[in-house]
Parts: sequence; C-alpha cells; structure tokens
Amino acid sequence: MHITTLGIDVAKSVFQLHGVDARGRAVLSRRVKRQQLLDTVANLPACVIGMEACGSAQHWGRAFEQLGHTVKLMHPKYVKPYVKTNKNDGRDAEAICEAVGRPTMRCVSIKTVEQADMQALHRTRSLFMKHRTAVINQIRGLLAE
Repeated sequence: MHITTLGIDVAKSVFQLHGVDARGRAVLSRRVKRQQLLDTVANLPACVIGMEACGSAQHWGRAFEQLGHTVKLMHPKYVKPYVKTNKNDGRDAEAICEAVGRPTMRCVSIKTVEQADMQALHRTRSLFMKHRTAVINQIRGLLAE
C-alpha cells in the first residue's frame, strides 16, 4: 500500500481518510478519531494531503507539513463538484482526494500561527465595528421617535 494522495474530511471528532496510489486506485478508506489522526498520518509515507480550508485545517496543515507531507488546502466550493451522489464523510474525503489531484486546482496557502492570530484580531475588530454601528443606528432611530 503506497499512498500518493490522501484526502481528509476534517470534522469535530471523527475524521474520514481516503487515500489513492499513483494509478488512482483507492488503497485506504478509514475513519479516525481526533486523538488518533496525527499518529495515523505520521505512519503513512510522505504524500500529498488535501483538505477543505475550514475550521481547524490550518492547524492540521501545519502539523502534517512538520511530518514531511505536502499539504494543499482548497476552498469547499471547488471540492463540491467532485462529490458523487449523496453527501457523507466518506464521499467528501474521496472528492477532496480527487480534487487535490487536479493540476489546475486553486489552493489556499497555510497560515503561520502569527498570521492566524493577526487575522483573528482583524476579524474581531471588524465585528466590533459592525456592532457599534448597529447600536448607534438603533439609538438614533429610537431618539428620533
């Protein structure tokens, strides 16, 4: 079993893995709990790992790169066309694996911890600004009545 491409469907507690060899044949399809994910991926040979860019994908991407894997994060809207029939975790992982193998697939770069911290600060400030404006407008409307 020599995996060249691995698709991981990131979830809260149970992750779905789908791996293919150089010919594109499925050689791995497994559900893994959060506590076992890092050990499972560490035991695999270096390969291309694809994930949807979502909640904890940045964290896992940094962890997998330290293990020697090549990680590619994709926007979920680019993965959706590759999902076959009904959506479930296994088919999502398979679709991610297929999408990451496309030569023209657009990928998101993995952020450093510092970049993620700065982005969190900017998003929080933006949210505070929206709420402040909403409260000011509401008070202005109430006073006008």
